[in-house]
Amino acid sequence: MTNGVASPWFIDNTHMLLRMGLALLLGGLIGFEREQSNHAAGLRTNTLVCLGSCLLMMLSMYGFGDFANETNVRLDPARLAAQVITGIGFLGAGTILFTGKSITGLTTAASLWVVSAIGLAVGAGFYLAAVTATGSVYFILWAMNKIEKRFLKGKREQMIRIYADDRSTLLQAINAIIQEQDIVVRKMTVSDQTDIHEGRVMVQMYVTLPKQLSIMLLVNEINDVGGVRGVSAE
Repeated sequence: MTNGVASPWFIDNTHMLLRMGLALLLGGLIGFEREQSNHAAGLRTNTLVCLGSCLLMMLSMYGFGDFANETNVRLDPARLAAQVITGIGFLGAGTILFTGKSITGLTTAASLWVVSAIGLAVGAGFYLAAVTATGSVYFILWAMNKIEKRFLKGKREQMIRIYADDRSTLLQAINAIIQEQDIVVRKMTVSDQTDIHEGRVMVQMYVTLPKQLSIMLLVNEINDVGGVRGVSAE
């Protein structure tokens, strides 16, 4: 404090601990939801990201205050904070997986990015914005997930592999099932197999099922076709 005016480069221990504690709480709330949903980045990961972002924000704003009055020294409070956004991209990229039919982990990567932003907001003292963002994120991850499962479940693409002995009989049976169940085929691959234990022909399909059709019922129906040795679905 100089001449009764608080220095913008100084933070007392009470406010420092308050911000770190709030970062722990907000990051933990989002991490708890992720942990409940069995995602790769759960309680500990989200809490660590939020706390680390908060600490770096405070370090960027207050950590170099002793040099503020030095000659030819210009401090930029946003410099370290900007690097957090870049660094969190590497962590988020590790949660994204390409399975061959779809990309998974995008929501987890996005949640880590938002959690880091919440930590930065807490570190900068934007408490209301941080709390509001946490509530919004929790609504998006929990409530919108319920909406997706209820109304968009039938639009998800499924991959089905079928092993059988005869090509022509199998394709005719599959065509009949597709037409009867109103299944949309996005892609189909038919290949010959050398492993007689699995069958001589493998059919791989990417399909979109109607809402009323369960993937288990479809697998059982295909498995009952004569000459089918095995069926797998993802």
